[in-house]
Amino acid sequence: MRRAFGRNLTAYGFLCAALICFALFSWYPMVREVVLSFQENNFVDPGKWVGFDNFRTVIEDPAFRSAWLNTAAFSGLALVIGYAVPFVLAVVLNELRHAKAYLRFVVYLPVMLPPAVAVLLFKWFYDPGSGLFNQILDVFHLPPLSWLDSTSTALVSLVLVSTWMNLGTGTLIYLAALQSIPGDLYESAELDGAGLFRRVWHVTIPQTKLILLVMLLLQVVATMQVFIEPYLLTGGGPENATVTVAYLMYQYAFNFGDFGGGGALGLMLMLVLLVFSTIYLRVSREEEAQ
Repeated sequence: MRRAFGRNLTAYGFLCAALICFALFSWYPMVREVVLSFQENNFVDPGKWVGFDNFRTVIEDPAFRSAWLNTAAFSGLALVIGYAVPFVLAVVLNELRHAKAYLRFVVYLPVMLPPAVAVLLFKWFYDPGSGLFNQILDVFHLPPLSWLDSTSTALVSLVLVSTWMNLGTGTLIYLAALQSIPGDLYESAELDGAGLFRRVWHVTIPQTKLILLVMLLLQVVATMQVFIEPYLLTGGGPENATVTVAYLMYQYAFNFGDFGGGGALGLMLMLVLLVFSTIYLRVSREEEAQ
């Protein structure tokens, strides 16, 4: 056993380092959040156990219902826009014969930008006066829009930002899945007279259904935690139209100094995401078994 341990000492060292990192930056914060959700704590005075009072406080907050509805609406819109667009782009890139590498780089470029930079870039695009989008509308003699200042367009504007920021990752994952499909299937479909849309419907989608489902679940988990877009672009406005659960959690903790309320919201969100994560793990196991 001593000799075996000596041979694998380096591997155990790397494993211990990874476990320490997970313990400090993943597991401990989750445990600390659970504890905070049942405490009255400002990180100055000693924490006081208050039971479920924090949960009652945040549930009675008028912004609580808006935050969950906005988060659900954001996730739904992100699925309609941000889930379909990367797949369509991947299909188009897979059909091309030239400039594939260049176009993959262009599609992935937004992912390499820091999120704050990408969001602030869109803040200029959405400017009601000299913003790029209103200039485009002016070219077509259309009236300008208050993209971030209107309750009817603010949430959609955030979805467009999020879709553009994360477009490259989804596209490359789909493209890798498409390139693993046997070419014989497409050749048989072409011999049967199938066009592009029929090939996608009868060959591409059935062959990538597990990847599509996994990406669907991952997107739900990611979009339910949306924070940076409302924080930098709208501040939760107008009229709480873009307040999300993660943003409301931030407000409780750092604006109101109520870390217990922020912990309670975080625990609720974590439980919801735990359901989707469990589904994701089950689907992943089924994919590996096939």
